[in-house]
Amino acid sequence: MELKKIYEDVQKISEAISSVIEVDVTIVDDHMERIAGTGRYREQIGEFVDDKSAFGYSMRKSKPYIIEDPGKNFVCDECTKRGTCTESAEVCCPILINEQAIGVIGLIAFDKNQKHRICHNQSNLLYFLRKMAELISSKYLEISKSEENKMLLKEIEVVLDSVERGIIATDSLGNIIHYNKSIVKLLGLKTDEIENTSIDKFIEDVSIADILKCKQGIKNKEFIYKNNKKTFRGYYDAKPICIDTRNCGMLFTFTNSKDMLNMVNKISMGTLTIKIDDIKGQSGCMTKVKEQALKAAQSNSTVLIQGESGTGKELFARAIHFHSDRANRPFIAINCAAIPEQLLESELFGYESGAFTGARRGGKTGKFELARKGTIFLDEIGDMPLHLQVKLLRVLQEKVIEKVGGEDYIPVDIRVIAATNRQLAERVEEGSFRSDLYYRLNVIPLNIPPLRNRKDDLIELVEYGIDKFNEKLGKNIESVDREVMKLFINSKWEGNVRELENVLEYAINMSHGSVITLQDLPNSLKIGKKENSVEFIPRLLSEVEKENIVKTIEIYKDCSKPMDQAAKVLGISRATLYRKIKQYKIKI
Repeated sequence: MELKKIYEDVQKISEAISSVIEVDVTIVDDHMERIAGTGRYREQIGEFVDDKSAFGYSMRKSKPYIIEDPGKNFVCDECTKRGTCTESAEVCCPILINEQAIGVIGLIAFDKNQKHRICHNQSNLLYFLRKMAELISSKYLEISKSEENKMLLKEIEVVLDSVERGIIATDSLGNIIHYNKSIVKLLGLKTDEIENTSIDKFIEDVSIADILKCKQGIKNKEFIYKNNKKTFRGYYDAKPICIDTRNCGMLFTFTNSKDMLNMVNKISMGTLTIKIDDIKGQSGCMTKVKEQALKAAQSNSTVLIQGESGTGKELFARAIHFHSDRANRPFIAINCAAIPEQLLESELFGYESGAFTGARRGGKTGKFELARKGTIFLDEIGDMPLHLQVKLLRVLQEKVIEKVGGEDYIPVDIRVIAATNRQLAERVEEGSFRSDLYYRLNVIPLNIPPLRNRKDDLIELVEYGIDKFNEKLGKNIESVDREVMKLFINSKWEGNVRELENVLEYAINMSHGSVITLQDLPNSLKIGKKENSVEFIPRLLSEVEKENIVKTIEIYKDCSKPMDQAAKVLGISRATLYRKIKQYKIKI
């Protein structure tokens, strides 16, 4: 059968399917020739598809298939592209006449979002595609009876009503000619409030003429609709409806702002997950901070993390989030010192369309909205400008934000964790930080100790760093020698754990053996040690050894296994250490 006879209608139907489902669509006939396509398949119209592919399988079986694992599904067993397939999901729905397939409608996903749209509601999707296949069959048979055509249109309307997104179709002047039940529900309308009206009643400043000029339409444009009952914040897509190269109208699809943010949140959950046990360090001071962080995670109160640069403030913020009941929600981090002051406000709070020169049409969603029901981490909070401190105070007190150029307050459900390497109390006294904001932030204070105050964690940190950079750099370093460990213990580590990791990464890059030596370390660390050295005075070896043992035991006295750690650093066995303690009459 020559399905190509109605290829223009088939192409229009494939574009309609793509507009609703938002994935690439292609349709082949019973000769496996591609006769219609959208997106990347438009240029492949006229080419032939392998009859051993999923399309051929669906054609032979006259059955639809949803393939969630291309290359592994039994449908793909004979496909010549098995093992090299780049598709993430596929739907094949045969076009039937008298139970014989005359073609196949195919939906192809190439990323996670498209795969989700295909696999999320499979029954509705297959129902929709079957109806589209019936439409093609009807066109092919040239069914002319008006009653049958009306019934078919009614069935399509039922399918559209099953789509969760709101849909409005307009003519070329913007007059509404069709809509589904979802848009009525989304906007909180009655039927008579949408019939015989224009699209500009619901979307301000919309220009049908401008959209029609743009053949690709527009996507994810934010808008606000208000009536006496409710305020609706959402996003819409708009695409021209073209017949015979003539623009006949527009198709608008609408999404609730919350649904859009939920989708963004799911994507953001791919970020680094940290638990308390992932943070290295068993010293007394670190154990205490970890216990405080776990307690803070059980609350929704604001946390203020203070500590020098490189101590791991963001690690603790992430750990608090992922131990909390918000763990399945987004963790949004923003560095208040890294973003220019004039941009920070719009990054945090977002802006409305036309809020300032150069503002993006449709506005922008800020980080506070993106963190919906999750946690926002404000790093370097001490550098936040005073005028933004006022807006942040309102967020903490009233749980609302106001966009730049906006007139309404938007409620937000978020937890705020702030961090700084500055002494905020001193900045309050200087007048550069608001005292009321300081007290709002400092509900649960968390102070991360510097590395110089927890040197008994050095062995664990060094071992972890070696494993980490061996994997990153493809090396096989086993340890550091005793002289290097002594140098590490005596160093001030002004850059803290970050500086230690930088030193280890440098040394592993420079090392030619399996053990890091002084020669492998950066000159800055060795020069710093040399400047701190004292004049050489000859001493008995026994005196030096006794003093070294005493100092090492003192350093590691707060560890869970102090003698094991001390013996490891000294390069002797535990038994030898106890023998020398007895020999030198060292009190422990």
